[in-house]
Amino acid sequence: MNRDLDNLVPDIYEKLDALSQGEALDISDDMIADFGERMKAAIVHWSQPHKQSKGLRMSNIGKPSRQLWYESRRDLDAPSHMQPHTHIKFLYGHLLEEVLLLLVKLAGHEVTDEQKQVEVDGIKGHMDCKINGEVVDVKTASNYAFRKFSEGTLAVDDPFGYMAQLAGYEAAEGTSDGGFLAINKESGELALLRPGSLSKPNISTRIVELKEILTIDKPPSRCYTDIPEGKSGNMRIATGCNYCPFKNDCWSDSNDGAGLRVFKYSNGLKYFTKVVAEPRVEEIK
Repeated sequence: MNRDLDNLVPDIYEKLDALSQGEALDISDDMIADFGERMKAAIVHWSQPHKQSKGLRMSNIGKPSRQLWYESRRDLDAPSHMQPHTHIKFLYGHLLEEVLLLLVKLAGHEVTDEQKQVEVDGIKGHMDCKINGEVVDVKTASNYAFRKFSEGTLAVDDPFGYMAQLAGYEAAEGTSDGGFLAINKESGELALLRPGSLSKPNISTRIVELKEILTIDKPPSRCYTDIPEGKSGNMRIATGCNYCPFKNDCWSDSNDGAGLRVFKYSNGLKYFTKVVAEPRVEEIK
């Protein structure tokens, strides 16, 4: 069995190239049956409602501190409506991850410890897997996000805290040379990113910091400052704030205390913290 993790993507491509040469892939009945069961389990898991939870988890310790502060104080009984298309996005994300692990196995690499529960300093989580003995987090990504993995720039633009998540899993397992296996869900391209130790945070220090932050009465400083929108003097929230569910609470003092103002542009919604010149597009009330 090939155990050189750096060769993972070339090995997968080489295996699939047989199809272009008019040759069938050698997939055993056992591998097909196992893949079918995993797809079934993924659909069953996705089809169940998931309860909101508070507290630190391995999957969220890399998120900005202020966001986690708000998250720790949210009302779990308050209604939380997710758009139907978002449920679909989560479904094909889960299914694509299973497809990707099938390709890893088909290329002769060893996949173990799938969804294993791990713990560091009382913080628990479930890692995706190990490949050839190293922790690997499997990611499905848009074309834009995929470039962070293929070009190795994730460490400088990591709004979802993937690096801390990986560091946590590795700390629990006593390994350090793992990384991310990403698939571009638009093109099917694959990339393996193995960040060096200097790119990953000290997870024990991060956990101590977060546990202290979550006990204070006021939120820590904002994760991002607002940025100019054009030259009119208008200001809007940074891209990193767009996907935060607590942006309205966080920026409640914007626009002289009126809160964020939202305008519908052709390329999506923009959230303004200061409006000097009224945008010539529809405002969402």
